[in-house]
Amino acid sequence: MGLRERKKQRTRQDMIEAAIALFEERGFEEVTVAQIAEAADVSTRTFFLHFAAKDDVLFESADVRIDLGLQAIAERDPDERFPAVLRRAMDEMISNVGDDLVSGAAALRVRLAATSPTLRARLAQQYATIQSEMADALHKAFPDELHPVGAATLMGALVGAVSAASVAAIHRGDPPEDVREAMRLGADLVLRGVEARGFR
Repeated sequence: MGLRERKKQRTRQDMIEAAIALFEERGFEEVTVAQIAEAADVSTRTFFLHFAAKDDVLFESADVRIDLGLQAIAERDPDERFPAVLRRAMDEMISNVGDDLVSGAAALRVRLAATSPTLRARLAQQYATIQSEMADALHKAFPDELHPVGAATLMGALVGAVSAASVAAIHRGDPPEDVREAMRLGADLVLRGVEARGFR
């Protein structure tokens, strides 16, 4: 990575850290983009070069995780069955959660969503996007094994289990690796039920 790219990444990280500190101190709804930019010593124009809105700071890795899940499905082995593909996809996505946990963004997101309609709506949108895109990719990859409704139901169960496990672990104050293990357990409980029906 060149000097220019490192500087760009540093600026982005400075804005994330500034936003998290302000959200912690004042609450999500009370903080403006201008305040985040000032705290990070950048212009509002620079902020908008990196993020479309202030809530994007708390969801900055979401698209990356979806892409990792879709890539795992797309790169499946010809003889691989869908439960195994889903295990690998979920593991790739969960492994990527690390930065959010270390930075405190994940824990803050959970806390702030309890009082912020904007963040609750964004979380619901994120879950819906994951479920829809993953279910569509899964059905297209395994059309003879998964009906569209079945694929959507399965992804709904997986996303629900993983998110509930992460919230419970975060509320307990678990360290990042324990939160990831809780998420893997949530996924495993759903997938073991699928495998018990005879899918491998």
